[in-house]
Amino acid sequence: MATALITGASTGIGFELAKVFAANNINLVLVARSEDKLNQLAATLSLKNIQVKVIVADLSKMDSVEKVYHICKSENIVIDYLVNNAGFGDYGFFNERDWNKQAGMIDLNIKSLTLFCHLFLQDMIARGTGKIMNVASTASFQPGPTMAVYYASKAYVLHFTEAIANEVENKNITVTALCPGATTSDFQRVAEMDESKLVKGKKLPTSKEVAEYGYSAMMKGKRVAVHGLLNYWMSQGYRFLPRNLMVKVVRFIQNKVH
Repeated sequence: MATALITGASTGIGFELAKVFAANNINLVLVARSEDKLNQLAATLSLKNIQVKVIVADLSKMDSVEKVYHICKSENIVIDYLVNNAGFGDYGFFNERDWNKQAGMIDLNIKSLTLFCHLFLQDMIARGTGKIMNVASTASFQPGPTMAVYYASKAYVLHFTEAIANEVENKNITVTALCPGATTSDFQRVAEMDESKLVKGKKLPTSKEVAEYGYSAMMKGKRVAVHGLLNYWMSQGYRFLPRNLMVKVVRFIQNKVH
């Protein structure tokens, strides 16, 4: 039976992805900081006759990433599907935001994801099989005033994913960048962006809908998967609009509702 490792599995899209993998009879390694939430989820999913391993870790620290990898190796857990979902955002002008939060965002959204790929991809290449999904965002496609570091971090995820997907395309391994737009989850609260025009008063897709779409895209080996037709066309805006105008449009959408 195959096994999937999912980071950020305690809430939102990661939580729903865990349920989708379980429904498809895939064993799970669930990683996040919240032990209680992970154990509750594991107890529920274990009823589906799959094995669920919980690893509590703060993935903004690189030694925690290595710890997760070495636990899997020491317990002979072969990771067939790696889902790098853990990440967070922060809303406001860059110069006014807390630096430690910005640095933590870079560590989690970029460095942690990259190290997970580096560690597990080598094993997948040695076996000649495997799939990786990195959760990027529609933010990946353009700069994002009021969320400058977050947008930049997701641009990295998209470009990095496409590059390594090309490198392994002849090795029976696929790498997918899942690019959801604004989604109903705890993300907005953590990012402190509940009052932005992007989310306030909007009917957003659910984390479950995004997770089901992402799982399907990953299994098909799709390289870039943008959830939702409107999001897809908006993600293509950078091809048609001058860059300075595109940044102004994003700024307008990101501004708070007055």
